[in-house]
Amino acid sequence: MSNTLEKTQVLPLPSDQDISGRTLGQEEIEAVAKAILSGTLTSTKGEFTKEFEQQFAKVCEVSHAIACSSGSAALHTAVAAINPEPGEEIITTSITDMGAISAILYQGAVPRFADVDPRTYNVTAESIEACISDRTRAIMVTHLFGNPCDMGPIMELSRRHSIPVIEDCAQSFMAEYKGQPVGSLGDMGCFSLQQGKHITTGEGGIVTSNHADFARRCFLFVNKGWGYGDAKPDHYFLAPNYRMNELTGAVALAQLDKLDFSVHSRVRRAEELSRLLAEIPGIHVPKAKPGCKHTYWKYSLDVDPEIIPGGTVGLGQKLKAAGVFCAPRYIQKPAFQCEVIRDQKTFGNSRFPFNLAAKEALDYSPERFPGTFEALARVLVLPWSENYQSQHVEYIAETIRNAVKG
Repeated sequence: MSNTLEKTQVLPLPSDQDISGRTLGQEEIEAVAKAILSGTLTSTKGEFTKEFEQQFAKVCEVSHAIACSSGSAALHTAVAAINPEPGEEIITTSITDMGAISAILYQGAVPRFADVDPRTYNVTAESIEACISDRTRAIMVTHLFGNPCDMGPIMELSRRHSIPVIEDCAQSFMAEYKGQPVGSLGDMGCFSLQQGKHITTGEGGIVTSNHADFARRCFLFVNKGWGYGDAKPDHYFLAPNYRMNELTGAVALAQLDKLDFSVHSRVRRAEELSRLLAEIPGIHVPKAKPGCKHTYWKYSLDVDPEIIPGGTVGLGQKLKAAGVFCAPRYIQKPAFQCEVIRDQKTFGNSRFPFNLAAKEALDYSPERFPGTFEALARVLVLPWSENYQSQHVEYIAETIRNAVKG
């Protein structure tokens, strides 16, 4: 490869948005065909979704797994299992997908945002503790990009205050904290099978737990509150239909067989890229805490704007020109600055549940979130895929190296 961006021939990178970056193939086709030919496409009577739940529980080393229609549905289901009173608070991260926030709001609870560590992009026990009040009902942590939160201190804090923890594991399949899989550390874990995740069914989700009571509530919630299998079932409480169907379950089961390959491939190539970028001034590669396993949903760079002209935006523009379609800042603003939160656009003109919130929960002053703003100002997110080969990693590394040189 040449030494300048102008002379470098663009190398197409595998994309998780199409077949070039996905493991979908004959196994999924055969599984879907089998589901169709069975004539049973509802998971209440089928076998694929049930088998996927059982196998996924083994992967996560938990007692229970409940499949549902999306990752957002998984988070909503977990919040519903907590069953907060209207106006109670759920502490969550300021850097997250809106699916996590809407899950809280739809159950009448108020999101209270905690700051993040500017290098890991994750909430910490310290930032969570600063948000705890007499209204706190739960804690929702997100293992961003596949890098586990520091769960030891967080779970100690949880036990001390008797506050349940929901893990948002949408980006962190098979990540580990000190040898224990994410999704098994808190009271419930929530995973997404959306198009770009480690394995995909297009849309889909699953909740994990070692707690029978939470698992029961989750099962009921995805089934309209109906007690399938009970002696005298009824609709026990208000709940939607979030079931996974058998076509999705069939694809999920076939994909699950490929999860180990997907994760190990992503980790191997990420470690390769980290070695190639290690000596570039102003560029800091992602690192997990000692004893933890990062599984790289995406590959995040920390870019020092005092060394790299133009910071993440300037570097990102150069990378995009060379075919590396990265995301400077990851999200353009913290979750609490999104219109739905900022202007409290929820149910009609009621502002519910914000109209029940404590004043402190609605304090989004920038000085409360120094880590958040620093993280977003410095993070550059690179696309990632299980189908990357060494040539793709080398191309990305050389593109970054040339862009930094100017």
